[in-house]
This record gives sequence, C-alpha cells and structure tokens, in this order.
Amino acid sequence: MIFREAQKTDYKVIAGFQQKMAWETEHFQLDGDTVQKGVTAVFDDVSKGKYYVIEKDGKVISSLLTTYEWSDWRNSQVIWIQSVFVLPEYRAKGVFKLMYSEIKKIVKNNPNYSGIRLYVDKTNLNAQKVYEKIGMEGEHYGLFEDML
Repeated sequence: MIFREAQKTDYKVIAGFQQKMAWETEHFQLDGDTVQKGVTAVFDDVSKGKYYVIEKDGKVISSLLTTYEWSDWRNSQVIWIQSVFVLPEYRAKGVFKLMYSEIKKIVKNNPNYSGIRLYVDKTNLNAQKVYEKIGMEGEHYGLFEDML
C-alpha cells in the first residue's frame, strides 16, 4: 500500500467515496455535483485542507481530508482528520492505521502542528473502536453543532 498526498486528478474518486460514506454512515444522499465542487475547492485553495489517499496496485482504496484549527493555547495548528473512507473490501486490513501513522509523522515532524483531532458519529461504534485501538481517546470533549 502506498500513502500519498492526493492529486487534483483524484477528485472524482474522493467525491465518490464521500457520497458512499454519507450514505453508509447516515443514510444521507449527497448531491454529486456539489460534492465534486467541494472536493475540487480543497485542491484549488490549500488553506481549506489537504487530501491524502492510499493506493494499492494503482487503485485508490482510501482517502481522508485534513483541515486546520488554530490553537492559541499551543500557538500552533491542530490537524483535524475528516471525511475518512476505506473501500469495504480493504477494511480491517490496516489501511486506516497506515493513514493515521503517516499523518502522525507529518504532525510530529512539523513544529507548526501540535496534535490531531477527529470527530465521529456517536452511533459509529466500529470507527470508535478503530480510533481507540490506535491510541486516540474521545473522553475529553463533546461536539455541538448548528448546521444551517
């Protein structure tokens, strides 16, 4: 498996992953055109974030998006992992573990970063187990939102 920064040419695959994830996790049907524009916007404006993918035998099998949160407490950026998707046939085979370890290396090797966060749907118990297994903890903060 190869971990790499996604290229703009990966946008259709990543957008397709996002549609699959939204349906699988929340039974929410995303508009394909809107998602493709949203993914492309990240490639067009690096301040929005950065996509990473895993390839196996030349095929993209997983992707995630990193975004940034400024921490005045730490005087540095906290990396947020979001939009994680692994093709079903590659789950439980260390794909996310590889992605996380590579993101962790990026954070550890850059003094402008001070940590990693992600959010997970409270009902997604499988994902929570994966995150706990790699050493993350979810006891410190809750998440409130008002999505308009």
